[in-house]
Amino acid sequence: MSNMVVKYDLKEISHLDVLYSKRSNNHEIMVYDTPELDGEKGSFRVMQFSNAAVQGALDLNDPQRILFEYPRAIIHLMELNDPSFEDVFVIGHGIGTIAGHFREKHFKIAELDALVVKLSQTFFGYDKDNVTIGDGRHILEQEASDAYDYIILDAFTEQGTPLHLVSREFFKLVKEKLDAEGSIIMNLMGKREHDHVINAIHTTLREEFAYVTAFSLPPEGTADIQNVIIIGRHKAIRFQTRQMVGFYEITLGEGHILRDTNA
Repeated sequence: MSNMVVKYDLKEISHLDVLYSKRSNNHEIMVYDTPELDGEKGSFRVMQFSNAAVQGALDLNDPQRILFEYPRAIIHLMELNDPSFEDVFVIGHGIGTIAGHFREKHFKIAELDALVVKLSQTFFGYDKDNVTIGDGRHILEQEASDAYDYIILDAFTEQGTPLHLVSREFFKLVKEKLDAEGSIIMNLMGKREHDHVINAIHTTLREEFAYVTAFSLPPEGTADIQNVIIIGRHKAIRFQTRQMVGFYEITLGEGHILRDTNA
């Protein structure tokens, strides 16, 4: 199953049952049921924004199943690099896939759009009371130092990942809030080669973390936009290729340092 933010043309999806469609302060949001998702037949519920980017999907026949590769790859990285982790800060809620998977762990989630949270509860069964509405960076600034084992960045606007969440100043903040074993894991969208934004984010992260590794799904074409996962920590990064569900390690080019003044 393709990644969570692959774009679909609604005209090409037959038998849509639209459950909700409204514009919030940030997005035009639609929730619909469909018997087909990314070529797979079944019964699926989807949250989608106005730019046709799928933000979350549920298999109604198997609600515990994680449909998309990128959260499964992130879960693998979390379990392998710090098996005893307890505390996670997430920027970007979607339908709460990763937090819902780790029900016994402590998650704090920052989400800019209150409507996204409401829809995740109403239509996707998210039942935890751990989401704070507001800008993720501002919320993270209020957290104690060394408080988190993982900080996960999975936030998008129509322009991509907000620049104030990938600046060097932001990564300094992240480093302060992570414990000694901690990692930042980012889900980004871009090309695996010659993408100046992805290269800049990767280069900027290396200014603050001793070990940085990037992964991507294989593109269907040279210009294809794909999920790119980047993890940074102060200890060697471990992964098992067979558990990365199609993601493979990539080498990114050098980029410029992103600073708040650029954001």
